[in-house]
Amino acid sequence: MSASTPLRVVIIGAGFGGLEAARALARAPAEITLIDRHNHHLFQPLLYQVATAALSPGDIAWPVRTIFRRQRNVRVMMAEVTGIDTAAREVAAGPGLRIPYDALVLATGATHSYFGRDDWAPVAPGLKTIEDATDIRRRLLLAFERAELTEDEAERRRLLTFTVIGGGPTGVELAGAMAELARHAMPREFRRIDPAMARIVLIEAGPRLLPSFPEELGAKARQSLERMGVQVLTGLRVTGCDATGIDCGEERIAASTIVWAAGVVASPVGAWIGAERDRAGRIKVGPDLSVPGRADIFALGDTAAVTDGKGKPVPGNAPAAKQMGRHVGRLLAARAAGQAEPPPFRYRHHGDLATIGRRSAVVELGRIRLTGLVGWWFWGLAHVWYLIGFRSRIVVSFEWLWSYLTFQRGARLITGREPKGGNATPVPGQARALERA
Repeated sequence: MSASTPLRVVIIGAGFGGLEAARALARAPAEITLIDRHNHHLFQPLLYQVATAALSPGDIAWPVRTIFRRQRNVRVMMAEVTGIDTAAREVAAGPGLRIPYDALVLATGATHSYFGRDDWAPVAPGLKTIEDATDIRRRLLLAFERAELTEDEAERRRLLTFTVIGGGPTGVELAGAMAELARHAMPREFRRIDPAMARIVLIEAGPRLLPSFPEELGAKARQSLERMGVQVLTGLRVTGCDATGIDCGEERIAASTIVWAAGVVASPVGAWIGAERDRAGRIKVGPDLSVPGRADIFALGDTAAVTDGKGKPVPGNAPAAKQMGRHVGRLLAARAAGQAEPPPFRYRHHGDLATIGRRSAVVELGRIRLTGLVGWWFWGLAHVWYLIGFRSRIVVSFEWLWSYLTFQRGARLITGREPKGGNATPVPGQARALERA
């Protein structure tokens, strides 16, 4: 490739890593093609707030074309990638569409892992996309509506039982938000049920919550959840899952709504290029985040298995993905300009955060640890900072302030249709009325 020929960079995935890589190439002599099957970038850390009606989807998602409307060297393509021809250096996307590349960046993220029990997926959805969040929101709100209608007391108890499987940050945040929704967001709105009597159960197979956090913060999280009325079960493995509840060994928990937050697996892109992968399907990369033996292909974010300077795995969170994307973008910018490439990637840990509910969060910043109201304010400021665009920061801040002052949630819309195999069983004779509503 001559010095006057732009470097053709194809980035698959418009998550945190993909966006940051494209931005780092803004002034480089490069032609960037950014491919994603969705037309929007999603701020996944706040997805659980859409699922529990605290925020609307538009508050945490932005059109990718709008993000790059002023970066003229970026071409955005909404397409489903179906394969990669490493010999021809081409990406296959859709029927007959092939995009050539000089450098390829894989930032395709991760999806839910059911540990070999994919048949649980229809009744225990995970939380990775806007569609997941609105589906969970619909299941939650429909459960209250159906509990109001039923004459069967046992069925009412089942409808008002909500379970979250997995005690990591997503599970903890979901359980806390569900408790707030039931206890504070719907007072005096029903005549036959008391939403505050809903049973929220958080199940973790390991010995404690938040295993990636210091043990004392995991204990604080558990105490906060239990004060909110969440039933926390640790050291308990789910052995069965169906439309009416879950099995944990010999114990049966009848529940209307089940949410899976227990594990993730990387996208299959690693298999497409024949790369070495870890148990979670993440591509094992070199010090510069390139795929060993393929200097023209890079992996980052949840797609890559990366270790820091001490040999510890780099976490799959937004700050890490942004750092990786920035590194790869700068490396490719130097390569395109014929300059020396930057030193190997070095991860800088900015801390771990998880919110438990109203005025309660746990924050680990190295030696600094915050809990309670102080932790909650820090968590909120950090998340607003990472949102894209001034409008989103203002809207989300206002929504949180309004919810804090009034306990109200403005996104309590029941949308979509009940999928086959859904776990919120309709009350006999009432399904059509709910569809019309």
